[in-house]
Amino acid sequence: MKTRDSVAFITGANRGIGLAFSQALLAEGAKKVYAAARNPETVKLAGVYPVRLDVTKPDEVAAAARNCGEVSLLINNAGITLRSSFLGADGMNAARSVMETNYIGPLAVSRAFAPVLARNGGGSIVNVLSALSWVTLPTSGTYSASKAAAWALTNGLRTELRGQGTQVLGLHVAYVDTDMARNVNAPKLVPAEVVRQVLAALEAGREEVLADELTRRIKAGLSNDPGVYLNFDPSRAYKAAS
Repeated sequence: MKTRDSVAFITGANRGIGLAFSQALLAEGAKKVYAAARNPETVKLAGVYPVRLDVTKPDEVAAAARNCGEVSLLINNAGITLRSSFLGADGMNAARSVMETNYIGPLAVSRAFAPVLARNGGGSIVNVLSALSWVTLPTSGTYSASKAAAWALTNGLRTELRGQGTQVLGLHVAYVDTDMARNVNAPKLVPAEVVRQVLAALEAGREEVLADELTRRIKAGLSNDPGVYLNFDPSRAYKAAS
């Protein structure tokens, strides 16, 4: 799709990758950018339209789709990580929380906006996923499960929405220099570079972005024997990708 003159709706748009999407789309000439956040007062970027949206609240999701009827580009960016293992003391609560935000949230928002996109010629959906959709770290179990579910959602939406002409793009990336990864000691992409790749892929009609070398290596290793997901060693993987 052409991002120029598009009307974008971005979840989690007050910081990090969401903020970078807002900045880039304004610079690209988007007609309007809706910047959604749980607290719209945290949206400080001039030129966007702040929207109150907690993706885990069905009434707010429905209101957003009802009030933003011109949207042609939906970016499901909002997400959380609780650095919780499956067997940790708070594993069950963490699993429910990250699934609600990282999987059920994008599902609900996509369901609400799918008819909007259809009325506006099909448009596009971008789902912000992760290299951890495919592998799991000792402290990322619940997060990885939520992103694996979101990957399955992305693939399913692509199939179900193809008939109405909606492009569905999944973004996979390892670490990005945002608040979410501030305590991670590993190579990180800057948000603007991630966004640049996604917008170029949208323009080219692509359906997936593997934003960094580590993510590309992990994806390629899924079909190895043994598969990369069976015994993933992040330190070794980063060394190989550097």
